[in-house]
Amino acid sequence: MKKTKVLSYSTGVLLSLIGFGGIAAGLGLMLQPDGGAVGLPLDLLKNSPFEDFFIPGIFLFVVNGMASLAGAFLAFKEHRYTGVGTAVLGVAMIIWIVAEVYWIGWVSWLQPTFLVVGVIELGLGYFLNAQSPENHGMFTHHHGTPAH
Repeated sequence: MKKTKVLSYSTGVLLSLIGFGGIAAGLGLMLQPDGGAVGLPLDLLKNSPFEDFFIPGIFLFVVNGMASLAGAFLAFKEHRYTGVGTAVLGVAMIIWIVAEVYWIGWVSWLQPTFLVVGVIELGLGYFLNAQSPENHGMFTHHHGTPAH
């Protein structure tokens, strides 16, 4: 099996896991914004801009859930924008975790785990993009040379 195919399918599996988890957690937070469905106490949000978990639930559902599943679909199809999409999802995950830790502190082993997952997504996105001949030069900067 080609290295690019393995990388793309591995990315698809990772994004699928993130996506299904994001949908489940996001739905739980939206349906029970007090955090009860996922076992989170509401007082975690006392230093955050949120009164309850509804808006974080929307983010989890849409970005970590639906967008990750869309990225997984692209990865399984070996679409040319899989790399860029995966990198964007990685950046979103990193920003999400950094903001979460800023507002509520380190409260779970899941936070450093998903921070690492975000970095892995970013790396996978970079390597997938570099492997795709259609994207040659998309993440590179050429000093003083004209565009191809």
